Amino acid sequence: MMNPFVFACITPHGLPILEELSQGTPQLMASTRSSMKQLGTWMREANPETIVVLTPHGLKIDGMFSVTDSSYLAGEMSEQTVAGMVGERRADKGVTVEFSRAVDRDLAKRIVAAAEEAALPVGDLNFATAAGPFSTLPLDWGVMVPLYFMPNVPIVVVTPSRRISYEDHLRFGAMLGEQVRRSGKRVGLIASCDWSHAHDENGPYGYHEDAVELDRQVVALLKEDELEKMTEFTAEMIDHAKPDGIWQSLILAGAIPREARNSTFLSYEVPTYFGMLTVAYHAQ
Repeated sequence: MMNPFVFACITPHGLPILEELSQGTPQLMASTRSSMKQLGTWMREANPETIVVLTPHGLKIDGMFSVTDSSYLAGEMSEQTVAGMVGERRADKGVTVEFSRAVDRDLAKRIVAAAEEAALPVGDLNFATAAGPFSTLPLDWGVMVPLYFMPNVPIVVVTPSRRISYEDHLRFGAMLGEQVRRSGKRVGLIASCDWSHAHDENGPYGYHEDAVELDRQVVALLKEDELEKMTEFTAEMIDHAKPDGIWQSLILAGAIPREARNSTFLSYEVPTYFGMLTVAYHAQ
């Protein structure tokens, strides 16, 4: 089977990747920022009509996949948000980056209908009005950070649930890929993933040696195109390391068959307390 996406990638979503939100230390995530710019260039060259974004930080429905079906999505990120994520207080917002995107409701509805037909737990999300400017759901940083580097096209946002089995994440991905094929549209895919969050004893989650080991194994699996083997991580290791990328990566694995993963591993770094990596999946 072929890759149904014109371009796909795994990206991180640390806010300081954006130079405007780096709080005067642009060198901190410079390597990742450079990789994100390259991913954005490749996505623009692929010329998608729509981008599907898989995020761990979106609107959550416990035990269900959530799919945005509002007319629009909007949100903002600020230096105040960056400070809050590491437990610091800041009275003013500082530099703020605002986002607004239209939603590809046709593709969103296709995804929801196909998930329901496959007996996958799914929720169709809207807000306020059926359509129009008031039909606007919030955007999270897991979506906004990677989209900052991407072309401004309509999007669909999917948020998984950790209560759903790994097998069903793979099944959801296969269904997503099939619906993209059937739509006839040029669609890009972003799996927004940060990795272990326990790399720094002074970070909000402290330090655990499993963070280093889990990230080491993830890098090896991605370089070998063996994403499905992330299902072998134990619950204890995940609890210790605190990654948030496994579930989105498994959806991508289901959506792009192993033989169609024409991948380029770009970068991995741990500039603060969490791991960040970038991988591209090119259309064949």
